[in-house]
Amino acid sequence: MDKKTSKQHDTPVNPKRRTTLKGLAGLGLGIFAGGFGIREASAAIKKVTMGFLYVGPRDDYGYNQAHFEGKSAIAKQSWIKAVDQENVPETIAVQKAMESMINLDGAQVIFPTSFGYFDPHILKIAPKYPDVMFLHCGGLYDASKHPKNVGSYFGYIDEAVYVSGIVAGHTSKTGKLGYIAAIPIPQVLRNINNFTMAARSVNPKITVQVVFTGGWSNPVKEAESANSLIDQGVDVLTCHVDSPKVVVETAEKRGVYSCGYHADQSKLAPKGFLTGAEWNWSKVYLDYATLISKGAKIPNLVRGGFKEGLVKSSPYGKGVSAKARAHADKVRAQFMKGDFVVYKGPIKDNTGKLVIAKGKEYGQTDIWLESMDWLVEGVVGRTKG
Repeated sequence: MDKKTSKQHDTPVNPKRRTTLKGLAGLGLGIFAGGFGIREASAAIKKVTMGFLYVGPRDDYGYNQAHFEGKSAIAKQSWIKAVDQENVPETIAVQKAMESMINLDGAQVIFPTSFGYFDPHILKIAPKYPDVMFLHCGGLYDASKHPKNVGSYFGYIDEAVYVSGIVAGHTSKTGKLGYIAAIPIPQVLRNINNFTMAARSVNPKITVQVVFTGGWSNPVKEAESANSLIDQGVDVLTCHVDSPKVVVETAEKRGVYSCGYHADQSKLAPKGFLTGAEWNWSKVYLDYATLISKGAKIPNLVRGGFKEGLVKSSPYGKGVSAKARAHADKVRAQFMKGDFVVYKGPIKDNTGKLVIAKGKEYGQTDIWLESMDWLVEGVVGRTKG
């Protein structure tokens, strides 16, 4: 993938950087590893100033809006000052924006939320400001080579996608679901597979047709793909792109159902919106602010799902049956307890190859899932070509 043209937002931490993650938890920040102390623990801070940068608009009904909503929620706290800037390109502009927040606003921590902000921009600015924390949304942090005042946070949103798949499976009448995705990287494939296995847990005959648009923000291709899938009999659409707005609105206009992603898109489709997988960044940001205010060490890596409060499901739409709600609620409760395993063998990919043997299972934090390059049985589509 060309980093110059793609914003790889949903990129989990590299397996080599995950060796210390599994099994660690605490400080209210989900699963974490390592940590850096910018100030001594005894140096409590009365006011915490936090800076946020978004690659797109704050109101995109998607990735950027999810972060903006998290920032807005914590800004209500009297002891937190939160500043932000939207539409910051992945160029030297982000370096200037970060330095402005530090020098003019007094930011003690910066959240550059887009993939392309990390290298070279965060890595170039961080050494110049050792007393400022730079926390990147994604999985690029490597303790062996990156500055100590840099870190990364992300969530297991595929848990919420699984819940959406259950609802979609109960709702579909044609047995044909559609998934519009940007690029076939492991996190995207994991979401598609979760959605498919969840839907097929309701009806084993269900298929999920996937279309890759080739970019994170391509509204023309997203609209074309949505219409094409609906023309082929798909009656529930979902997606993994920066802004689900086009997909959800197209589904509503065409009279089919939709499941959202990133943020709540229910206002866009009052008739057909079922539910969605959302980030709960306000939890992460408030936890960070609390630790900073106490002068505590900040974890370099933060991960979590339903159980840790990092992800959530959008409220059910009126088209969701009581049976679907009960099933989805049951599985969500299991995720909350940490005892629901999605990748439990035997599982075949959509070419018939056995990818997980009977008796073998992989939990959420398992490194193997980070290299997923296959689509599960029931998916109509290919990862290449």
